Amino acid sequence: MIDVVVVLVEGGTPSTAVVPVEILSNAGYLYGKLQGSEGERKFNVRTASLDGNSVQTLTPLILEPQLSIDEIGSPDLMIVSAGGADLELECKRNARLFPVLNRAYENGTAIGGVCAGAALLAEAGLLDGRPATTHWAIVDACRKRYPEVDWQPERSVTESDNILCSGGVFTGVDLSLYLVEKHCGHRVAAETARALLLQTPRIWQAGYTAEAPEITHEDAQIREAQEKLFKDFSESISVKALAASVGMSSRTFSRRFKASTGETPIQYLQRVRVNAARHLLENDLKTIQEVCWAVGYEDVGHFRKLFKRYTGMPPQTYRNRFSRTSSETVSIEGRTPHQ
Repeated sequence: MIDVVVVLVEGGTPSTAVVPVEILSNAGYLYGKLQGSEGERKFNVRTASLDGNSVQTLTPLILEPQLSIDEIGSPDLMIVSAGGADLELECKRNARLFPVLNRAYENGTAIGGVCAGAALLAEAGLLDGRPATTHWAIVDACRKRYPEVDWQPERSVTESDNILCSGGVFTGVDLSLYLVEKHCGHRVAAETARALLLQTPRIWQAGYTAEAPEITHEDAQIREAQEKLFKDFSESISVKALAASVGMSSRTFSRRFKASTGETPIQYLQRVRVNAARHLLENDLKTIQEVCWAVGYEDVGHFRKLFKRYTGMPPQTYRNRFSRTSSETVSIEGRTPHQ
């Protein structure tokens, strides 16, 4: 099981802590249970506060942790929930957290910040030189206080070298399901979303999703091209124009792109578009034809072939299996909800 610690922050929005706990705890378990079979939990989730004492949230809800941050050690994953919007105050009262985050990260722990929790990651120095997102209401203050961070508030989720952030309060859902998919695969993430009647994770804070660019290389020009493909995937994009936008010939660009990502630019674009289509199909937002158009294809027959190539099934079959509003009845211990 993947060991997770969710850090409870004083004065914050409770859902930024409770949502990751609920989603990660139920991943791999709840869907099977609702189908009348034995599920298998994928994450061992614990909670911690600075001193191990209860945390008063922004609401009347008080959260009771299991640990203090001094007892955390180096879990596989730490998620920092949101505090308030006053960055100066939050950084002062959470000062004990920063060396803990740095020590855990140095020991291999992935670190995530939900909503304003991203500011605490920035204060710890973990976001310098990285893309990050946070709540729109504090992004200007974050830009002033942390100018070395590449703030991208239009993103719902960002990831770079095992440092993750999510945007507004309920993007904790997106981050949590993103982590389920990252560690357990798309099927478990889709089933978890379906069991909890949630949409599958968005990467942009508005609209539907595409899979975030795989950036595990140091080629800055190729990273720029990946970001462009990710952002503009539904538009008509030629390799020649994309290469020119980053100052390369088509031949050099294609060679360096394949060396950095393992895919050609066209293959990469196809995968991004198919992942966007999966999200639309899972959440029943559009017809198959509309999904085809929305992700950048005009020929629905061509789209169906590509979709099957990447997912192993046609779009309609995929929708029937993974849509959260599918006609397939989810049962509890063998009974339908109406029995």
